[in-house]
Amino acid sequence: MINYESFPKRSIVVIDMKSFYATVECVERGLDPYTTPLVVAEPNRNGAMTLAVTPYMKSLGVGSRTRIFEIPSKIKFTTVPPRMSKYVEYSKKVISIFQDFISPEDIHVYSIDESFLDVTDYLKLYNLTDYQLTKKIVDKIHEETGLLSSAGIGPNMLLAKISMDIEAKHTKDGIAKWTYDDIQNKMWPITPLSEFWGIGRRMERNLNLLGIKTIGDLANYDIKKLKSKYGIMGEELWNHANGIDLARISDFNVDSKDKSYGHSQVLFKDYNDENIQIIIREMIEVLTFRLRRSHKKCNVIGFGIGYSKTYGGGFYHSRRLQASTNDKDTIYSICNTMFQKFYEDYPIRKVNISLSSLENDTIEQLNLFEPFEEKLKKDNINRAVDKIKNKYGKNSIIKASNLLKDSTMIERNKKIGGHRE
Repeated sequence: MINYESFPKRSIVVIDMKSFYATVECVERGLDPYTTPLVVAEPNRNGAMTLAVTPYMKSLGVGSRTRIFEIPSKIKFTTVPPRMSKYVEYSKKVISIFQDFISPEDIHVYSIDESFLDVTDYLKLYNLTDYQLTKKIVDKIHEETGLLSSAGIGPNMLLAKISMDIEAKHTKDGIAKWTYDDIQNKMWPITPLSEFWGIGRRMERNLNLLGIKTIGDLANYDIKKLKSKYGIMGEELWNHANGIDLARISDFNVDSKDKSYGHSQVLFKDYNDENIQIIIREMIEVLTFRLRRSHKKCNVIGFGIGYSKTYGGGFYHSRRLQASTNDKDTIYSICNTMFQKFYEDYPIRKVNISLSSLENDTIEQLNLFEPFEEKLKKDNINRAVDKIKNKYGKNSIIKASNLLKDSTMIERNKKIGGHRE
């Protein structure tokens, strides 16, 4: 049994704008999203994917990511083209409302329509409970923008998010609050696993094969076996299933002036979850090579995916590490965790990776979970490979995967110069 006394007990709030794009379009037209059959999609394209639908369309069984021709013919609806600049404008209004209540450093903008707020240090100031302050913020958003929202409250970011996803949609005011005491009764029964934040359909299938059908099954599974099979992601899955999340909102607010190394690649064809890993690994090799050559390590990893034009959208998220690194395997494991969490099974045309919050590699942070001898061996191998590449060119040592048809490493190395960048 886990003792939660030592874990964070903050007041974290996550607020999500319901059917954001479609609701903005309704607000702009003076329409009620709960009674209006409206979808946001490219007009006059029967095969187009809807970017958003109104709550009314959802009540008729139409999902927010549906092809136009899949919508039942008996449903009469209006199609409007997406206006990203308009949605960004509304998103900025919402963030401005957050800042009326709390400081920017206590806000993490998770996506265009969802944000995390750490209201812990403001409750005494306003003489309000976290629930009352959340209600005040949500009401002001609706009052000033016309947008609808739901909210979750928890002692950490994870429980706030899960409470919103699972319970808030069933409450009268769209707000739910969970504590550590709710984990076994409310979180562990969750099934299918893909209903849980961070578990996609592919991971759900893999876990099902292990006999894991509910979040409770995952929470009580042998963590050593999970870590052996899935690496860092296995440990994170077990932690999250037990309601453990040590991340702080301040971890995500990296100074934009901070020096960083980034690599963005637009792909010449559609990739998916089966072959994109080759590209991700190759990009990380390039970045870690540059890090080590500059005698640097990173503390923050940013990772993003862009989908093909047919679908649009994508995601970009960052994660602060417990110990700085310039090791490609460690960085790949983190990127893969984010990929498994946020990828939506759409064709991929762009990958973006950034390594920031840099420090000199002479500074050594020990990781209790990695034996020092193993780390030393990795460092020596990396230095030896870097030395050969510096002398004889980047294609002087390649992996077998670089010879696969989906690889772009060899050609890119030729274009940017075989010996030096």
